Amino acid sequence: MFLSYWEINKWFSKVDYTIVGSGIVGLHAALQLRERFPDSKILVLEKGMLPEGASTKNAGFACFGSLTEIIDDLKTHSEEEVIELVQKRWKGLQLLRKNLSDAAIDFKPYGGYEMFLNSQSSAFEEALQKMRFVNEILQPIFKAEVFHKEVDRFNFKGTCEYLIFNPFEGQIDTGMMMHTLLKKAISENILMLNSQKVTAYHESSNGVSVVLGDFSFMTKKLLFATNGFASELIGQAVKPARAQVLITEPIPDLDLKGTFHLEQGYYYFRNMGNRILLGGGRNLDFEAETTTDLRQTELIQSRLELLLREVILPDSDCKIEHRWSGIMGMGASKKPIVERLSEHVYCGVRMGGMGVAIGSLIGQELAELV
Repeated sequence: MFLSYWEINKWFSKVDYTIVGSGIVGLHAALQLRERFPDSKILVLEKGMLPEGASTKNAGFACFGSLTEIIDDLKTHSEEEVIELVQKRWKGLQLLRKNLSDAAIDFKPYGGYEMFLNSQSSAFEEALQKMRFVNEILQPIFKAEVFHKEVDRFNFKGTCEYLIFNPFEGQIDTGMMMHTLLKKAISENILMLNSQKVTAYHESSNGVSVVLGDFSFMTKKLLFATNGFASELIGQAVKPARAQVLITEPIPDLDLKGTFHLEQGYYYFRNMGNRILLGGGRNLDFEAETTTDLRQTELIQSRLELLLREVILPDSDCKIEHRWSGIMGMGASKKPIVERLSEHVYCGVRMGGMGVAIGSLIGQELAELV
């Protein structure tokens, strides 16, 4: 990297706070730091042209967990932990909407649905049996029953007659959300540099030397908001999880609005205007999908297409317009990691596939650690 005096002086001198990762968590951390320290110099570094993980690549679900996902979480987490997770996700969604406005993120309160294939009748029966209990433990958060049984009015094929409906779920435009967030950060005099990969860092008594290839600079505090890429530099218990997605061309007279979950949330789809956005399938090959590779695989894409053409829109000759992947951050626990790693280094990672819901809150909590 060959930098001029002006470049070094403006961007890399006397830096108070450096944040690695310009996604939902990183930018909310930067904005919170600006609020706490109005005169500080804040620099955000992003290794991609745009946020590399999932912040600009997610499906735009404003959700906090389907009924079967919450039931499944109760098998590996305590009741208190599950309640806390849902509460944080709900609080994070409200914070995101408040910070950016519903218009700026194109929030649509269409509600969410969980559907069950005919082959999953036992999972459907378990969901019905435990729905009352889950509603009871979530009552203090929502002050109402969250999950209800409803007749399927969407003409899905090969599925149970009933869906589980959640009126508190919504959808957003992910591109609008991140564009608004980036504009807000710039307006707050937060410096941002893309295509800058941090390759190492070295801590000393008065700060941290941040290494960008053959160039390094000093910062007083270093904050990592790298989620699925966290293990690369800070060795946290976070595994990358690739989420593959496709979107159709516009479908005339599409009569489907809402967000939909299938198989404990491993598959999900929604309308995007008059298109269908469909993603998931990493449960077909967990090992192969534990990767930061953004390419797609034939195994998962063919399964997504099969679901689209045989279950979701069986009477439609829809065409696929585009495919992509995003990288989530998972772990043995779904609880995010927000920690002070050393005297000058901090991290806010492991969103557990719920970055839209929880990212804004985790960003604020990360900044509060400083």
